[in-house]
Amino acid sequence: MIADDAMNTPKKKEKTVFICQKCGYQSLKWLGRCSQCGAWESLVEELITPTRTGAQARLSTKPVPLHLAPDSDEERIPTGIDELDRVLGGGIVPGSVVLIGGDPGIGKSTLLLHLLAAIARQERRVLYVSGEESAHQIKLRARRLDAMHPEEYLACENRVEAIIAMTCEMRPALLAVDSIQTLVCDDFPSAAGSVTQVRESAARILAMAKQENIPTILVGHVTKDGALAGPKILEHMVDTVLYFEGDRNHAFRILRTVKNRFGSTNEIGVFEMKEEGLVQVSNPSEIFLAERPLDVPGSVVLPSIEGTRPILVEVQALVSPTNLGTARRTAIGADPQRLSLLCAVLEKKAGLNLYGHDIFLNIAGGIRIEEPALDLGVICALASSLLNKSIPSTTVVCGEVGLAGEIRATSHIEMRVREAERLGFTRFILPRGNLERLTWKSSMNLQGMSTIQEVLAVIFD
Repeated sequence: MIADDAMNTPKKKEKTVFICQKCGYQSLKWLGRCSQCGAWESLVEELITPTRTGAQARLSTKPVPLHLAPDSDEERIPTGIDELDRVLGGGIVPGSVVLIGGDPGIGKSTLLLHLLAAIARQERRVLYVSGEESAHQIKLRARRLDAMHPEEYLACENRVEAIIAMTCEMRPALLAVDSIQTLVCDDFPSAAGSVTQVRESAARILAMAKQENIPTILVGHVTKDGALAGPKILEHMVDTVLYFEGDRNHAFRILRTVKNRFGSTNEIGVFEMKEEGLVQVSNPSEIFLAERPLDVPGSVVLPSIEGTRPILVEVQALVSPTNLGTARRTAIGADPQRLSLLCAVLEKKAGLNLYGHDIFLNIAGGIRIEEPALDLGVICALASSLLNKSIPSTTVVCGEVGLAGEIRATSHIEMRVREAERLGFTRFILPRGNLERLTWKSSMNLQGMSTIQEVLAVIFD
């Protein structure tokens, strides 16, 4: 009777939910607009896979005291690319999962081929899995980039189960998957790139990487807003998230760390796109200032800090009367809200009339500066363009500007001064608080300032 009852028990009907492809929000009914992130027509119907109940689940691991947890004696794997090692914190950690995102055509696959070839030249076997291109296409690019080696292995596959099986059998020193949005799991009927497929594919590859201690590189697509496509949980799952930034019309590319469990998140790597592929830029300050115009109004040099590296960049401003009803405020490489704030400070505290003028700000070279030390450079560039007076080409400025017009101290001032002196600058305008605490003696003329009025009076005297 028990067997008959079991046979007559009706099977549970398969359930479907509507999942937002932007944020992963789930709803039992279709909605025209996601109530979580506000995206329109982003909910897609997907099948729910029944999960194991508590009685069916099995204990897979046992907790152990933390001091008895196994240690890892393996060192980081050096990539052979100094700029990439800098961003990763010294190399690739065994068993880690790194996610690289960037705009289409920015050079993600090119960087991946350079990385695989560099590790293969160390007599380490690497595996490149592509779900987007054929083997013929990849070989053509690798030959052009001179990134071919007998220890490089290639597979064109998008099934996660097959990728995990070949990886466990081959046990490469590095696995690279291009891209996570093209992978599918056989257990889920949804299309490749959906929230469910991206989440489950990443989870299974992550589990494999940790269990087999195989470092893995995942390439991810980005949306039109510049964020990684798929659920946000994808960035939380992996160990390191890198963004490949830059304009395809410019030669320079910036590899920036957004998350790194094994190193700093402030480092950047600078590359230049050439015919032979990506080339490291070991001295970015000289590259960014190579085409700087001398003694031109609206231009000033700023020593910026990216991680542990000082980089000198050119801040350009153009202030021009507008023929429109509302003046425009445009910033490229800087925060537009910060630009509006500094314009208000200039009008209120320095008496400069910016009303009725279009203002355009640009950080030359395609780099983006987020730190507050940019403020004084913006102030000087705006005033120079408005007054049509040039700033001496041998002068650099640095400092944070407050709403009262005061100049606040910034961090790592000694590194900034050393870099400016190395490149031949003779005058450094910095916050007075930094100058009083500076112990290193420089051959440059260091001028400490407390307010923007003092700076403008000294520069345009």
